Amino acid sequence: MNIEKQISKNDLGWNSFFEGHFEQYKNQNYAAMRIIRENRGKYIACNENGEFLCEITGKFRFDNETRDKFPIVGDWVVTSLVPNERKAMIHSVIPRKSMFSRKVSGETTEEQPIAANIDIVFIITGLDSNYNLRRIERFLSIVTESGALPVIFLNKSDLCREYEQRKTEVESIAKGVDIHAISAYNEDDLVKVKQYIKKGETIAFLGSSGVGKSTIINGLLKSDKLKVNEVSELGSRGRHTTTFRELILLPEGGMVVDTPGMRELQVWGDDKGVNKVFDDINDLAANCRFRDCTHINEPGCAVLEALKNGMLDEDRYKSFLKLKKEYAYLAARQTMKPNAVEKARWKTITKSVKQLKKLKY
Repeated sequence: MNIEKQISKNDLGWNSFFEGHFEQYKNQNYAAMRIIRENRGKYIACNENGEFLCEITGKFRFDNETRDKFPIVGDWVVTSLVPNERKAMIHSVIPRKSMFSRKVSGETTEEQPIAANIDIVFIITGLDSNYNLRRIERFLSIVTESGALPVIFLNKSDLCREYEQRKTEVESIAKGVDIHAISAYNEDDLVKVKQYIKKGETIAFLGSSGVGKSTIINGLLKSDKLKVNEVSELGSRGRHTTTFRELILLPEGGMVVDTPGMRELQVWGDDKGVNKVFDDINDLAANCRFRDCTHINEPGCAVLEALKNGMLDEDRYKSFLKLKKEYAYLAARQTMKPNAVEKARWKTITKSVKQLKKLKY
């Protein structure tokens, strides 16, 4: 973060919520700090006295086994200072106001926290080949699940003549969410971004590689702090330009979190976020004949009737079912024993192989 001026804990997002949870530590010679950088288990934390290189105590590591218990960028932690050094030991994580998570990549059913205590998440989508309504729906459901407020920015409007039409398309699937078409290189468009960033508030950036997250942050910083790689014309895909998560204090106040591009974004939590993002389908479902209707083949299904009559977009319907199935599968894996999970996985693989054998090429 490289703080060049005196700041307060309030500038870093400290408020009555964290103050109340820290009360028990006040008379024990502990200091509250916020994690501003994390990379492979190494931490840098900050408070009104500057930055400190931090390590987790052995007791903390012994008492906490799962990833969600360990500090992540945005966390407020309870620390003790190492005498005569710019170092501190982390004893505890102060309860989080919000947390942004996903399922870890691969077959393991485990939570991977991304960032904590986020107020707003900027969903960045490129108006090039990256543009995908179904991906935006997925991002919206995950952000809604985290407890943060989503705002959508359709970047690269200077490269897309139909940006107004695409903005209208996004508005149709993200009702109630602020949506802006911008160019990261346009100063006037950056004003649209800045209006959401207030002193003491934390913003996270979410989007695929190459959509312009780092370019936008550099515009807010008025510097080239974050490395930006060129995007290839073939497929408009950029390289991972961010390899670690970092909380960055902006010159005019507020903070932003830059996260590595997510190529495999798997859901975590329950399906409350999906239900909110697809509230139009849930409104239809209220009129289904059966309360436990899956909206696949049941008689008297109001969702299928709307699909048949053209009142419901087929791609949106499929996106809804896909996300609901992912959350249901996740819930099942979390309650199944390890050997049962493995059996279920092989059963699915076997079924897929049998289906492939029936295909004629």
